[in-house]
Amino acid sequence: MNRFARRDFLKTSSAIAAASLLPGCATGPAVPSKPIGRVIVIGGGFGGATAAKYLRMWSEGTIEVFLIERNPEFISCPTSNLVLGGTRTLADITRSYAKLREYGVQVLRDEATAINVEKKRVSLKRIEDLPYDRLIVSPAVDLMHEAIEGYDAEAQKTVLHAWKAGPETVALRQQLEAMPDGGVCVIGVPRSPFRCPPGPYERACQIAFYFKSAKPRSKVIVLDANEDLVSKPALFKAAWNDLYKGTIEYRGNSEIKAVDAPAKTVKTDFDTIKGDVLNVLPPMRAGGIARTAGLLTPNTHWCGVDWLSMESTAHKGIHVLGDATLSAPAMPKSGHMANNHGKLAAAAIIELMNGRAPNPQPVIANTCYSFVSDKEVIHVASVHRYDPAQKTLTVVPGASGVSASRSELEGTYAWAWAQNIWADMLG
Repeated sequence: MNRFARRDFLKTSSAIAAASLLPGCATGPAVPSKPIGRVIVIGGGFGGATAAKYLRMWSEGTIEVFLIERNPEFISCPTSNLVLGGTRTLADITRSYAKLREYGVQVLRDEATAINVEKKRVSLKRIEDLPYDRLIVSPAVDLMHEAIEGYDAEAQKTVLHAWKAGPETVALRQQLEAMPDGGVCVIGVPRSPFRCPPGPYERACQIAFYFKSAKPRSKVIVLDANEDLVSKPALFKAAWNDLYKGTIEYRGNSEIKAVDAPAKTVKTDFDTIKGDVLNVLPPMRAGGIARTAGLLTPNTHWCGVDWLSMESTAHKGIHVLGDATLSAPAMPKSGHMANNHGKLAAAAIIELMNGRAPNPQPVIANTCYSFVSDKEVIHVASVHRYDPAQKTLTVVPGASGVSASRSELEGTYAWAWAQNIWADMLG
């Protein structure tokens, strides 16, 4: 995509995707109306918060919406690697849920512990069960520590994943700061699919950026279970060669099979590697509430959905969003994609609750930015349209692309994207 096309795409892709799903013309906070039903949303991330807001906004207040979220504030996983690089703080990527209440979303700080599919009720940790007419489950991912030998609860205290932005992000930064100059940080990448495909490689850049200025004799070793980088390989490798030559060492086909936390070592099929800081990402699967509710597709770790409505293929009346889904072809598990899932589900639920069929050909879009330094960024973008013959979302030919090269201009786009999507889902 050339510069003009890329700029135009970044400004309009979310608006186009939303317009392709829009059931009505409401664009502001909903006015009070008699509800036609209740939707409960479990999980206040990019998918769940977006769905809650747009259900209220697009239904003009005719749907009662409860958002169940265990955390007091939203902390963004996209851009969280900048905290490790030292150019942003956790406060920079944290936002409040308060404005959702202005749309009439009833935000409950609680945790869903079970779903009674037959009775259409959600059990909560702190308050009594809540009934629903339709349910949205946006549970993100769980990390399968048990898949790696030795990665037990005790090991997890020092061998961090920091793949859910928050206290672990800060703790990993502190480990990097405490590491001696000349030390080694080992990053373990699981087999695809996993949340945020370019994330581990961006993390390597951010840690190397910090080392370059503060610990120039230090090194990052990336142990990737995949044969090669699973996202933007040429662009990342060019950045590593130009900016961090001798600092980042990449090893493909190097799946971490065991962790020894006291010894600060990891094992692959061929080697034992010692590091001063171990950042191991275990394999991932759909969040626990999706599994206990029986939403997984057999022989997978993910939830199958009807891509016209995001409705579960396992249980009618339940819609699954974001990273937990069994992805459509070439669809990444990203924050931007979850945001679009939320809008697709909101539009479809409004139609279904009014006795109408959802949009027969929805279109959604995705953009993933990666900071390869403090200011320079690369991206990948795609547009996905429903294919009735295949009954899935497929990539629109000619509508996808990656950066020609890293640039500071894309850095301004990337931070603007973050500000805009946080406002879109929460404000």
